[in-house]
Amino acid sequence: MNGASVADSLSFEPDDLRIIRVLQVDPRTPFSTMATVLGLSEPTVSRRYARLRRAGMLRVTGVVDPGALGQSQCVVRIRCRPGGAAPMAEALAHRDDVSWVALTAAGSEVTLAIRSRSPEERDDLLGHRLPRAAAVLDLDVSVLLRKFLGGRGRYWAALTAVLTPEQEAQLGPAGGPVAEEPIVVSRSPQLEPHDEKLLSALATDGRASLVDLATAAGLTPGRASRRLQTLLSHRVLSIHLELAPAALGYHTRATLWLRVRPSRIKPVGRALARMPEVGFAAALSGRNNLQAEVHCRDLDELFEFTTGRVGTLPGVESVEVGLIHRQIKQAGTFMDGDRLL
Repeated sequence: MNGASVADSLSFEPDDLRIIRVLQVDPRTPFSTMATVLGLSEPTVSRRYARLRRAGMLRVTGVVDPGALGQSQCVVRIRCRPGGAAPMAEALAHRDDVSWVALTAAGSEVTLAIRSRSPEERDDLLGHRLPRAAAVLDLDVSVLLRKFLGGRGRYWAALTAVLTPEQEAQLGPAGGPVAEEPIVVSRSPQLEPHDEKLLSALATDGRASLVDLATAAGLTPGRASRRLQTLLSHRVLSIHLELAPAALGYHTRATLWLRVRPSRIKPVGRALARMPEVGFAAALSGRNNLQAEVHCRDLDELFEFTTGRVGTLPGVESVEVGLIHRQIKQAGTFMDGDRLL
């Protein structure tokens, strides 16, 4: 990895932002529909999307929800010995059950999100491998209790004004980025071998055609379409548009760990979800009971955001800012510098 910047290889126009917004609303929107909504030709939309994807600015991917498979989702903070954090973060990022990895605290702490699909997989990592690792000084594990923003069609509010109301209406029912989502831990129908192949193909390309999905899973296109809809309706699968924030001018990223009075957790979580700087917000178990991932243009904007807007929300007792030193994996996608791979 060479730490390349999307800003070095890409300049984008207003039509690019409108394409991104359409994909936020529905990541599998056909190019023909995009062209109609945006008043562009289908080849133009397809060409622009391919350019953005090659530049590492965006990626559409299918993400499995462990809650629908009866498992909880965890956020882990690992304080490491000097020099031990980066190798540990790289190793953890290559695990299939680790979907998000970042180095924080000037590179001495690893933050990760775990989406284990079985209790054995989760317990092996949290109960055996991490506690025994020589580089680990301290380990803090929290369970996600409620999502306020992030996943299943919930989109980052920074681009909500890019399309006209009429264009938004053409894409489906009206709705905003704030969509509170309980963490469902209830086992869905047993996944079949062809489901696993379907999920694997969508993890690689969330916009894969039904023909390609059918080929990967050994199904007919009609059967592949029905299984896809079943997985989506049972919440086993969600399709995400992942963005490289730096390409949009957001060069400072941080994790906020909030301690909030219990009676104010829901109002504060909902308020965070409406803020365009916030890309993810969730309630957690543990002392810090709210987490938010934020994107700002620079450190000064981050300071103003945390002190003037987050810190003044009623019920917020403390805010810890974990400046992201290096993002290694984002929603299952590896990063090279600020580019999505």
